Parts: sequence; structure tokens; C-alpha cells
Amino acid sequence: MLELNYRNADAVVIGEENGLHLEEEFNNYKDTITHIIADLNKRKDKPGQWLQWMNLGYSEETIWYVKEFASMVEGRFENILVLGIGGSALGGLAVTEALLKPYWNLLTKEERNNLPRIFFLDNIDPDSINGLLGILDLKKTLVNVITKSGSTAETMSQYMILKNLLEQELGDDYRKNIVVTTDKNVGILKQLADQEGYKTFIIPDDVGGRFSVFSAVGLLPMALVGIDIDEITNGIKDMDLALKNIDIHQNIAAQNALIHYLMDTKKGKKLSVMMPYSSRLKYVSDWYVQLWAESLGKEFDRNGNKVNIGPTPIKAVGATDQHSQIQLYNEGPNDKLINFIRVKEFDTVLEIPKIFEYTGIGYLGGKTINDLINAEADSTKVTLADYSRPTITITLPKINGYYVAQLLYMLEVQTAIAGELYNIDTFNQPGVEQAKNYTYALMGRSGYEDSAKQLQSKMATL
Repeated sequence: MLELNYRNADAVVIGEENGLHLEEEFNNYKDTITHIIADLNKRKDKPGQWLQWMNLGYSEETIWYVKEFASMVEGRFENILVLGIGGSALGGLAVTEALLKPYWNLLTKEERNNLPRIFFLDNIDPDSINGLLGILDLKKTLVNVITKSGSTAETMSQYMILKNLLEQELGDDYRKNIVVTTDKNVGILKQLADQEGYKTFIIPDDVGGRFSVFSAVGLLPMALVGIDIDEITNGIKDMDLALKNIDIHQNIAAQNALIHYLMDTKKGKKLSVMMPYSSRLKYVSDWYVQLWAESLGKEFDRNGNKVNIGPTPIKAVGATDQHSQIQLYNEGPNDKLINFIRVKEFDTVLEIPKIFEYTGIGYLGGKTINDLINAEADSTKVTLADYSRPTITITLPKINGYYVAQLLYMLEVQTAIAGELYNIDTFNQPGVEQAKNYTYALMGRSGYEDSAKQLQSKMATL
């Protein structure tokens, strides 16, 4: 299982001004946490609660259909191209980057065991899109279009481009190169998929995009490149069982949620840094940023009070960002809680040769890169403590599907618990929807004419 070390957030280590008396706080909030955990698990099966993501590890039907489809198309495609943005892409990107061999898309077909390359087109930059389309053989590319609403402007514009190109290349057979992941019943993409006859996977009701990584949204791309999704779901189920424990002393998601909440509300630590010491986990930080920001950044609480709350997430990766961010973290404003992710056992060992022994770098010879990255992480944690900066450390025994799934599911549950502590709706996103509506208006979508006039008037004054 994962380990959570919160010692360096305790007042005993970093002082009264910036640290918490954690054992005392765990006892103070014991009943509150007990109620929150019990209530989340009680509500997760009720429609309209947006907690169905807590059941995704047990969705045997989805898992079976995903594995069946991956088996059916095995060997047919050289590339998987995922069209999606935000939660439709970040989870799959985080997991495939973590679990596939490094530089997967640069490996030969034999080095990939005849499995396809995978690309995530998660933005609408025209140069990037044209650049990718220029190097892909679309006849050998399976396009996975992902949007629950079916009307996401970024994803649907990408789909329109790819559909047109595939049809030009393949004629009526182009349909075999498109697979859709969308809502079960409604939406433009669902309607088009039915009309065109695309193979379709379902995003369940009451699962928001940022909590969808363990639905077909993430599982399908994972399976298509050979990732063992049974290992993924085993990790989720075991972590889910552990996080059903209502005792905060035994529940790492509850512990970290409370630490973040109290650091924000009592100690002014309004920034949450996610810093894995592994390049393979760097996109976990991107995924976490969306999860934390959209879930907890809210204008109103559940009682209708205007609160404008939410700790701001920041992504980083060790040891890279020791050379770009740590100076600020050590000597700048003491307004951050830094989350380290550590890996006990890397897949490989890389030795540093014993050369230049009589120079200032000779001390490195005979050590390993593994030793060095661990020393960098240890020294950074201690240095931050010297400056009275709070940190917590999450440790994975190794990087595999089981533990990566545990990490992401733990962070999801942590977010849900934090939302309850803040007394907000963790699962809505009105601030995002307003920007979407403005985009529809600017792009001339029917029904948004009045909004377009108002928006153009506003823009003229900005």
C-alpha cells in the first residue's frame, strides 16, 4: 500500500507558527471525519450525488467490454489518437506516461511488443494539430473521441477535422478507425455515433470529467496500448477498502485532506504543490491540478455564502524544479504545502562511472543515479523543514498499475473529503461553464446570439 508521512507538517518539526499539532487535530476532527467518510459511502449509489466514480473499480461490465474491444483491434493500428481535453485526457495521459516504457512513441514496433503508439491531442493549437497530422498515417490510426456532453468545442472541432480526413483516406471504411466515449443517452456526439455506426463506450451518469480516469475514458486508452487494467482495478479496490475506514488515524486520504484544509484555513498555506520525484509521474501533477482546482475553487459554499475559497494547486517535478522553484519555496512567502511523491524502488539502476576521481565531481563515481535522486529528495525535504515550510510525502513501493491506481484514487477521495470540510459542492464547475458559454457565443452557436452581442460589447471596452 501507499505510505503517507506527514511529520514535516507538524509543529514539533517546523514550529508553532507554520505547523499543526496533528495528533491533537486528528482527535479534534475524528467525529467530523467519521461522518464525512460514512456519508460519502452512503451517498455514492444515489443518483445526482456525482459520486459514481467511487464505484468504477467494480464495474465489471465496462472492464469486460474494454478488454474485448482491445483484443478485437489488436495488431490493426500503429497509432492511438485520443481527442479530449481536461478530464477526458489528463487521466489517461498520466497513467500511460507512468506505466508505458519511457519514450514509448520513439521505440520500434518490436520494442513496443507490436503495440501501438499513443498520442493525446488535448489542445487546439493549430500548429500542434497540423504537426501531428503530418506525421501520422491515418489509415493506421484509431481515433478515440472523448466528451461526455458531446458538445465540447475543442474536442468536437478536432473530431470534425479527423472525420473529414479519415473519410478522404478510407472512404466508407473510415468508421472502423473511430471509437467514441460519451454519454449513454444524450448529446451531439452520442447522436452522431449512432448515425455513423461508431463503436461506443459510455461515461457513466454522475461521473464528472476530472473523476473519470477509471471509467472507459481512461481504461480504454490504457488497454489499447497493453496496460493491464485488471492490475489497475485491483489497486482501486484495495485502496477503496482501506479508505472506507472511518478512523482518521487509519485513513491516509482523510489525513491529507484535513492537513490541507487546516494548513489553508489556520496557517494561510493556500498553495498546494504536487512534486513527484519521478519523470514518469510528472503528468500526475497535471491531473492533480485539475482535480484540486476545479473541485475546491468555489465562489459560494453550500449555504449560499460567498466564500471564494480553494487552495491553488501547482505542478512540479523533482529534481528538475529544485532548480526553478525551490528558491521561492524556501525564502519566498510561506504560503505553500508541498506534496512529495517518492518511489521506493525504480525499475532500473543506472551507475555513475568512477572517472574524474581527482576533480570536484569525483565523489559521484561509484554511486547511482538512483542514489542521487533520492539524496536530492531527502535534502530538499530537510531544507524546507529548516525554513519552516510544511511538506508531506506519499511513497509508492514502485511504479506499476496497482500502485499508480491507488495513488490516483486516494487523491480523488482526498479531494471529496476536503470539499466536505470546506462545505462546498465539490463536483460542480460554474466558472468553467461560463467560459464555455462565451466560447459558444463567439463561435456563432445557435441560441447564443444575445450572449454574443453582450460579449462583443464587453470586449470592446477591455
